[in-house]
Amino acid sequence: MSMMDKLKERINTLRLEAESAQDKADEAQSRVKVLEQDLLSKEQEITSLNHKNTLLEEEVEKLEKQLAEAKTAAEDGAAHGTANESLTRKISQLEEELEVADKNLRETTEKLRITDVKAEQYERKVSSLEVDCDSWEKKYEEMSAKYSEAKAELEEINKQLESF
Repeated sequence: MSMMDKLKERINTLRLEAESAQDKADEAQSRVKVLEQDLLSKEQEITSLNHKNTLLEEEVEKLEKQLAEAKTAAEDGAAHGTANESLTRKISQLEEELEVADKNLRETTEKLRITDVKAEQYERKVSSLEVDCDSWEKKYEEMSAKYSEAKAELEEINKQLESF
């Protein structure tokens, strides 16, 4: 095999490696975009759950106040049998509502915690993929430089061969 054939083969190999590195860099870039979209979605979900959590806490406070008022009214109306029964029913109803609101608050808080953990995982994954992407881009630049160097070397050899 002549030196020229070897150089051509080497250039083709470098070209294929450069194309492969570019494809991998493009794929990594694509994965980074998808993960960044997921991260944005999770952050929006966190914001939404934080807002829902705040609303539920306000509802719990409101129901606790109503419960306290109902208990006070029930104690004041102990002498009034029918009023007392009504207030007792209202207390029971408010306690049930409070339990439901408290349960919703716990569930929302747990969902918020889980979403927060997932968001952190996505952030780490995005960082890792960005590092991979940078690495592939660096490899691509190195391969492009090697390709250009080999091409220039081939052209120099061609000139020398043509001059003979």
